[in-house]
Amino acid sequence: MLKFGLGQDIGIDLGTATVIAYVKGKGVVLREPSVVAVDSNTKEVLAVGQEARRMLGRTPGNIVATRPLREGVISDYTVTERMLKYFINKINGKTLFSPRTMICIPSRVTEVEKKAVIDAATQAGSRKVFLIEEPIAAAIGAGIDIAKPCGNMVVDIGGGTTDIAVISLGGSVESTSLKVAGEKFDEYIVKYIKKKHNIMIGERTAEDLKINIGCVYPKIQNSEMEIRGRDLVTGLPKTVTVYSSEMLEALIEPAMLIVDAVHSVLERTPPELAADISDRGIYMTGGGCLVDGLDKLLQEKTGINVMIANDAVSCVALGTGKALDNLDTLDRQSK
Repeated sequence: MLKFGLGQDIGIDLGTATVIAYVKGKGVVLREPSVVAVDSNTKEVLAVGQEARRMLGRTPGNIVATRPLREGVISDYTVTERMLKYFINKINGKTLFSPRTMICIPSRVTEVEKKAVIDAATQAGSRKVFLIEEPIAAAIGAGIDIAKPCGNMVVDIGGGTTDIAVISLGGSVESTSLKVAGEKFDEYIVKYIKKKHNIMIGERTAEDLKINIGCVYPKIQNSEMEIRGRDLVTGLPKTVTVYSSEMLEALIEPAMLIVDAVHSVLERTPPELAADISDRGIYMTGGGCLVDGLDKLLQEKTGINVMIANDAVSCVALGTGKALDNLDTLDRQSK
């Protein structure tokens, strides 16, 4: 039970596409798109989260709906700070005490990028800010005991980055972070539809295609979906039918970039840990890993058993939440 008067401990998965927040003792309390709508004339924030996402691509000239995080890092500091402030206030309510916050960051971020996250969270009202690497949080969230001296491989495919890490004794032994993930899949779909059907679609339509019929491994049954876009010849709205076999063509290239990155991390992994991974398999987490057939493709190319974690989308946030239990120790160490 949370004591009244003490600021809550909050774990935040600050994703490029979605912000998921976990409160110690309560579980996941917030899941909102990381989108902010700002009036470009007055710089006033008009909407945050779900409400702002509905405005994407549909705003008049003076209102700009943006994602303040790009490829896993802060691209617009001021807007990120306002977004965090909104979410922290929404979670923390009207308490006098500021919360301690643990935030996930991609592996391989620079010191400047780390400082930007800490500063933004502090300005947004956090009493103390701790950082945790996404693959480690994902491993904890997937239920892996990372403290043991044996190798576990985690592939966390988020919105902006894919983080791949071999974890042993609570830390990353080998890791890499590449800027190919959910949003890049959407970009490849937009390009493909433009080239194949000569129509322009928005990122929301591309995301719907990815979720509903997207695949990176041949399907037994070819599924289809109707979409509307702007005909590039006439400039008028046009409806076309897209098939999952076309999605396979569109998405295989970015999927293979992820497979190649996993391959290169495995090549650099010490032999004893590589043997552990061969026995235990590769764990996939994050919303991006739910693209149909990605686990099969990775399994076929590496020859290692691949498992998708339960509640893959919330894995990083859940892991951050479990890591909150060690906040007192971290607090003492930092002092």
